[in-house]
Amino acid sequence: MKKSISIIIGCIVLFAGQLSFAQEVSITEPIFKNPYTDIDEWREKPVKHRYIHGGFKGTETRFSFYFPVKEQYQGRFFQYITPVPDNENLSQGATGESDKIGFSIASGAYFVETNGGGITDPAAGFGKDALIVAFKANEAAAQYSRIKAAEIYGSHRTYGYCFGGSGGAYRTIGAIENTNTWDGAVPFVVGSPVAIPNVFSVRMHAMRVLKDKFPQIVDALEPGGSGDMYAGLNAEEREALKEVTQMGFPTKAWFNYKTMGIHAFAALYQGMSMADAPYFQDFWKVQGYLGANPTASLLKARIQQKSKIKMIITAEEGGKMGLVPAPTAGEARGSADAAWKNIGGKEGSMPVAFQIEDILPDVDFLGGDLIIKTGVAIGKKIFLSKISGDKIVVGTTDPKVLASIQIGDEVQVDNSNFLAAQTYHRHQVPSKEYTVWNQFRDADGKPLYPQRPMQLGPLFTRAASGVLPSGKFKGKMILLESLWDSEAFPWQADWYRSKVKENLGENIDNNFRVWFTDHANHADFTNPGDPTHLVSYLGVLQQALRDLSTWVEKGVSPPANTSYQLDNGQVIVPSTAKERKGIQPTIVLKADGTVSTKTKIGKPVNFTAIIDVPENAGKVISAEWDFDGEGKFPVKGIIKSVNSEGSKVTLNTAYTFKKKGTYFVTLRGVSQRKVDNSPFAKIQNLERVRVVVE
Repeated sequence: MKKSISIIIGCIVLFAGQLSFAQEVSITEPIFKNPYTDIDEWREKPVKHRYIHGGFKGTETRFSFYFPVKEQYQGRFFQYITPVPDNENLSQGATGESDKIGFSIASGAYFVETNGGGITDPAAGFGKDALIVAFKANEAAAQYSRIKAAEIYGSHRTYGYCFGGSGGAYRTIGAIENTNTWDGAVPFVVGSPVAIPNVFSVRMHAMRVLKDKFPQIVDALEPGGSGDMYAGLNAEEREALKEVTQMGFPTKAWFNYKTMGIHAFAALYQGMSMADAPYFQDFWKVQGYLGANPTASLLKARIQQKSKIKMIITAEEGGKMGLVPAPTAGEARGSADAAWKNIGGKEGSMPVAFQIEDILPDVDFLGGDLIIKTGVAIGKKIFLSKISGDKIVVGTTDPKVLASIQIGDEVQVDNSNFLAAQTYHRHQVPSKEYTVWNQFRDADGKPLYPQRPMQLGPLFTRAASGVLPSGKFKGKMILLESLWDSEAFPWQADWYRSKVKENLGENIDNNFRVWFTDHANHADFTNPGDPTHLVSYLGVLQQALRDLSTWVEKGVSPPANTSYQLDNGQVIVPSTAKERKGIQPTIVLKADGTVSTKTKIGKPVNFTAIIDVPENAGKVISAEWDFDGEGKFPVKGIIKSVNSEGSKVTLNTAYTFKKKGTYFVTLRGVSQRKVDNSPFAKIQNLERVRVVVE
């Protein structure tokens, strides 16, 4: 159980890299001394390449190598590091800009991917060598890939670059800081050693307190809004919004409040419950904790409902009831189904929900526990992700406990601990380098609230990367962070930059860059979310890998760092490309000369825009409009003027609205360094204006 939770937690953590100058075409770790290949064949898709699959005898580590034809190969490889140990064939079948294999080959590189050592590797468990899944398995695969590259292309210097995001960022940084295998790294959506669980607990607290006020908060921050997101809030609501904002949650990311959910907090919560069980008692009893002097909203949100199990609901039944997504024919539920079968459960019989004998209170339920009071599982708990009337939906939990729950068992639906977890960050004040916690310190720097005996953040970080990030590495790194990241708050990129500067001093720019991507969130870069608010950061990532390889191999410095300032937890960037720098284009958009306009049905609105690319970062290659808010961008932008470099363009158009309403018109612009017909390294940004049609 501990191991499975730590693996899930790894997905949430952040992001790392590693590099190397000394090329040793050998495998250094003794347990990986016996590599083997079981597939070696030419494949035609996504492009022609030689596919080699294999592993290392005596371990669960598996790898996949994708070698281009000799004419395309330029002496390097790109290696993707997953958030947690996963599948060595994860990238197969991807298309378009999400195709890592095609991108690597188009960039003169072969592509490396592993299963990260395997979740069940006997060498990788607690009490053993946790560094296997942290970075040693990836290191061994990278080393062996160089041996195979020498066999295929002849003896040569093979440069290597790793990249990974979220938990993969932790593992990337851990890899480059603790080995000499890679020449450079691109970690993205990076966190810090104190991110988990704190960035989630503070968000959960705000989501509970502000649940009815998000529409007005979002509207205030939209173009043409008042700009005052605190207007109309009571004292508790103002404090919750101020707290989460000063902790670093990017305010404009609240637009996604309806579908934001709790992300990986379900797994983190269970890890917290095991690591610091006394906290959940102290919260409701000890002065200094919110539960000991609860607000009315906290008491209203609390459920402690006793009942009995009336019905066990499987995935198929739950789908019909609308409790969970209906499974498709032959679909498995991943590791959950595998674990169910491992304990003898019949296929399709695993419970996903239960019906109880009583109707539950109608509260905004973000998560909680089902406590088993009688029966075989007496004293056990399972996590609940949702309640609806007399139905309770199971979250991530132990299948053995699920299997032992029977009709008639007495239970209690209780979210007391989950509510307590939402202010855990107040009792985890770290060292003073983490300035977002200053709000929880008095004038003398002492914590305002009682503190727990241990910091959980570093424990969770080690679960992902095996080590804590230090900022000490060889080679070069380009770190990417998203300005609208609701999971890895943007200030954490600055924290890691400060650690690198402690190591490199004034020479930091010779080996390190940090680029922020505006209008990008944490989410999987193949599915960034609402296209009228968010853009994919994949083009930035791909260009960073290309710039990194040119920097290492040819000494050509990449574009400058993004200029930014920290203001009470918020990362603020300049509005113009010249001042902001980095590689993402900026957009200035106006409707009838302003960011918000009113018009009549049938009366045209004139839109003007300037798209500007930072110096040496490429050309504007396209622009597209979305007038109705559906995110389809059906209207191509017509460029009216362009500068000599193609890096700055102006557009104007007119549009007539046929129905009354409030519209947010979005312009999306795209730039590219080396203009070609490929889907790769296309860098997006967007801007919005408000149009009220009367």
